[in-house]
Amino acid sequence: MKRKTGLFTVLLAGAPFIIAFFALCAGRYAISVRDVFRALIGLPADKTIASVVFNVRLPRILLALAAGGGLSLAGAASQAVFGNPLASPDITGVESGASFGAAIGLLFSFPMLGVQVLALLFGCTAIAMSFLMSRIRNNGNLLVIILAGIIVSSLFSALVSLVKYTADPFSKLPAITFWLMGSMTGASFDKLTYPFCAIAAGSVVIMLQRWRLNALALRDDEIRALGMYPARMRWQIIICASMIVSAVVSVCGQIGWVALVIPHIARSVFGWDNRKVIPASLAIGAGYMLAVDTIARSLTASEIPLSILTAIIGAPVFGFLYFRKENRVL
Repeated sequence: MKRKTGLFTVLLAGAPFIIAFFALCAGRYAISVRDVFRALIGLPADKTIASVVFNVRLPRILLALAAGGGLSLAGAASQAVFGNPLASPDITGVESGASFGAAIGLLFSFPMLGVQVLALLFGCTAIAMSFLMSRIRNNGNLLVIILAGIIVSSLFSALVSLVKYTADPFSKLPAITFWLMGSMTGASFDKLTYPFCAIAAGSVVIMLQRWRLNALALRDDEIRALGMYPARMRWQIIICASMIVSAVVSVCGQIGWVALVIPHIARSVFGWDNRKVIPASLAIGAGYMLAVDTIARSLTASEIPLSILTAIIGAPVFGFLYFRKENRVL
């Protein structure tokens, strides 16, 4: 078992880099491995190839790695905080809040930076609303946090529907609908600064605190006996996970199933120790999201929305993990 785990760890560490290299080659405009390698090391190459590699595919690949890794890490952390393998990081309503902000930006034809700022702003608003509602009702109770998140999520989902209802059906509505289905089209280095910072900040905090997630499996009085504050720890992780989701939604739209399924795959190999599950989820999610995005932009002439592919792949995988008899992880 240890040998199997060690081999899987090595594969996890190298897989995102291998997938990233071949993602530079794949697409509607195919580029040979030799040409990609020459472009990366700075040797003279065709200007078109260099432009496609550095200006089109490289920023998109970095975004896919960050989004997939961030969502998976946030999902693993949320499941540990709530002690529920079905929990997801948008349990505070952050995804619906960020989607509403982005829909408003698209409705009023804001530039992409404005859309991202509004998505981040309303995502943070959703987190704040869930936090305040839970504090008013009961400090730190998990059930109250979940109920507050359901209320906030329902409110912002209704507001998103209202924006779609009022949008022009020939110009604005298709843009909003397609964007909400998830896509990494138009990724560029200048558009990724703020989302990258938010994803990195939330991920670093969760990675540094991952050993505390094991303690959250204990009762609150036992956690306090260890010198920790359970309510404060939970909200710290929830806020970081929500910040990651908000940043991903602000630049990619809604991408489902990644945060739910990938942590289970990590647990099937590394067990329930969050010190191993958190970094494993980060690596698996990064490689998985990059592979899915590469398929989405290469399979057909018109790009397939990411939420469709992640659901088609994620639902059967989740069903397999749930119904298999041996080594059940749910």
